[in-house]
Amino acid sequence: MNRLSREQRAKVIATLVEGNSIRATCRITDTAKGTVTRLLAEVGKACKAYQDKALKNLPCKSIQCDEIWSFCYAKEKNVPPEKQGQFGYGDVWTFVAIDAETKLVPSWATGLRNADYAYAFLKDLQGRLGSRTQLTTDGHKMYLQAVSDAFGADIDYAMLVKFYGYDPAGEARYSPPKCIGTDKLVIQGNPDNSKVSTSYVERQNLTMRMNMRRFTRLTNGFSKKVENLEYAVALHYMYYNFCRVHKSLANPYPRTPAMAAGIVDHIWSMEEIVSLASDLK
Repeated sequence: MNRLSREQRAKVIATLVEGNSIRATCRITDTAKGTVTRLLAEVGKACKAYQDKALKNLPCKSIQCDEIWSFCYAKEKNVPPEKQGQFGYGDVWTFVAIDAETKLVPSWATGLRNADYAYAFLKDLQGRLGSRTQLTTDGHKMYLQAVSDAFGADIDYAMLVKFYGYDPAGEARYSPPKCIGTDKLVIQGNPDNSKVSTSYVERQNLTMRMNMRRFTRLTNGFSKKVENLEYAVALHYMYYNFCRVHKSLANPYPRTPAMAAGIVDHIWSMEEIVSLASDLK
């Protein structure tokens, strides 16, 4: 990998963030699999470190949170007995927060879908906000205690509870059941009812599945190691927050979420992202 130029490394990373698998990236860029994997790890680690420092004192006023399913090594039902119950084998959930105004993703976390991981995720989010904010989640019970423990009384929090019809069967089983109604529940503080929504974060789930091959359903591109999943997510959000112009932020000029939030003053290039790995050494 040391023989790759900066431009070659940027091309590999650009190929990965556009939803290509490791092997597809190897074919497109004429790069060895081991080189691509090591580059992902180095750049992903650097992206996580950079965003951990940069995403502080944020002006986010309306946050939406959700969690998205994936799996590592094997699906939960196929995990060997000796690896069952170990994190990184079977179901893995990624918690995501997004600001409805700037479209910035200030915090994410990979873990299990339970109250402990939800608290760790929300505590990290709380430490990145510059002032009181409004928060919306779905109706999952794990959020109730987790939000209270992470934010205390300094939050305007509501749940958007959705009601679904029958689960689809047959060939449609991977499509979500039809939503037949919603209920907005004020849990804490004084949230603005018009901003109680999870639409943006649910759309962000689609962005993740489209731009990270590891999240695509019904393929063999899933992560074999949870560490590589975490690196891929960190890289994805570095690209999403700092490089990718968001369509809703086109006025008065094209901006990325990080620009809209006042973190940076320009659109980052892929070369700048790969340079983070060199700066980390």
